[in-house]
Order: sequence, then C-alpha cells, then structure tokens
Amino acid sequence: MKPYWQGVFPAITTQMHKDGSIDLDATAAHANALIESGITGLIFLGSLGENQSMTAEEKRFVMAEMVKVVYGRVPVLSGVAETSVVEACRYAADLEKLGADGLMLMPPMVYKSPDVRESLHHFRTVAKSTGLPVMIYNNPLSYGHDITPELFAELATQKNFVALKESSGNTRRITDLHNTVGDRYAIFTGVDDLAMECAILGIDGWVAGTGIAFPKENQYFWELTRKGEWDKARQIYRWFTPLLHLDVHPKFVQYIKLAVQEAGLGSEWTRAPRLPLTGAERRQVLQIIHTGIKNRPKLPKRAN
Repeated sequence: MKPYWQGVFPAITTQMHKDGSIDLDATAAHANALIESGITGLIFLGSLGENQSMTAEEKRFVMAEMVKVVYGRVPVLSGVAETSVVEACRYAADLEKLGADGLMLMPPMVYKSPDVRESLHHFRTVAKSTGLPVMIYNNPLSYGHDITPELFAELATQKNFVALKESSGNTRRITDLHNTVGDRYAIFTGVDDLAMECAILGIDGWVAGTGIAFPKENQYFWELTRKGEWDKARQIYRWFTPLLHLDVHPKFVQYIKLAVQEAGLGSEWTRAPRLPLTGAERRQVLQIIHTGIKNRPKLPKRAN
C-alpha cells in the first residue's frame, strides 16, 4: 500500500487574543503562510493547537472555518483528543460532516494505562465511527500509551488507518516499523529534533512543530532530505536544532507560540491553564529564538 499522506504536515497553533478567546483571522493568516511555504497538509487542534482547553463547540467552529480558509489546497486534519471514546467518536463523525480530510487520533486522554486492550479498543472504535482516513499518534512519553510496531501490525486490518505519527523519541522504532509493517502506513516523525535522524532511516512525512515559526526554512530542509542532499541538510539542521529543541519541553506550546510571535506570524497568547512565559525562562527562550532569527540561512528562491 502506498502512503496516503506524505511531506510536511505542520501542527498549527490556534491563535488566541490576550483574553484567551480564539483569533480566527490570525489562525487563518498563519495557515496561509504555511501553505505558501510548500507544505502538503495541515493539522489543526493537535496538542500544539490547545485541543484539550477548547470546548466541543469551539473545536467544531474552528474546523468549519479552517476548512473554508484552506479551500482544498492541502488536506485538513484535526487532532482528536477527547477524554471518552464516545466523545471521540462523535467528534470524528462531525469532522466528516464539516469537510475535514482526515484526523490525527490521539490515545485515550483520560488516564495513563498500561493495558494495551484499552488503547487498541479506543483506536479501533473511533476509526470505525468515521469514513475519514486516520493518522495514529503514538506519544508514550506524554500520554502513557505506547503503540509498538507489533501493535501497529494488529491495527493494520482497519483500512482507514493510513498513517502513524511516531513520537516515542526512539529512532530505532523507524526501522522496527519498516521491518514489522512494511509500507502499510505512511510513517511520520513527530519529534522535531529527531527529524534528520528519522529522515535518514526512511520516513514519509513530518508533523512539524517549531517549523511553523520558520516555514520556509523548515520546508527547504525537508526537501533536501527528499533529494538526499545530506551535507546541505546537515548545515540547515545544525542551525535549526536549538530551535527544534523547543518542541520537546513540557511548555512547548508557550515556547513555539513565542517563536511564532517573534517571527511575525502570530502572537504568544495561550489559554489557561497555560500562561505566558516570564522571568529568566522567557529570556532564555527568547535568546534561542532571536539567535535563530539573526542567523537564518539564506535560501534559494523556490521555483514557481
């Protein structure tokens, strides 16, 4: 089976006003900037999109509006991170009605479980509730459910599972996945500061985080990996890596939103319980961002 999706699918932030209300215009402007950089898909309302701090009505409203904004230029996905299987199924079905092109399905979010039966039941039940293609999100470090290559093999009978986002932080998984499931799924990395390593091992796509603040550089780096121009890719990656580290901190939403703001593509405002950065932490993160902006590599002009 050929990969259904491939390339850079950024996990875009949900832009907010200072009072925590949703800024649709800013979210749309950022989406347009990302599309112009050459991405091949967009994921709204993932972890970076502050899915879990939004109401059910807000999620549906944002997705309805963003489907209109993107207007078929790239596939539009939504993160599905509900706290019950029933609500996840309801949201997945609604996404289909709203015109989304697919969903990125997170594991059960209500509690960390070592019982793989519960994880598999969750993924299968939600997938059966919709005709949309599904990207499975594996992030055991954050969510306490580890979908191993062997479990991905068990899930392979569900036809609308078409891609997986591997965020275990263990690059050995890429080769293990190839050896266990072949090309059954499109394999995406979800860890920014392992993008180069995963690309060398063979992936189909990248759910980029920090790259939403530096979309042109992010896309150029990705395209170099596709061409096998590893020396050029390595040079970009060395510049990029301090910024990519921002994606793997517990406050990655605040860090990346601050980077988006400093790069002129949005604002830093988040919704409580997340609060803006302050003090020494803010200064340290700003130093990383400003150093990256100052030393931005010169890119060749893209062919129209």
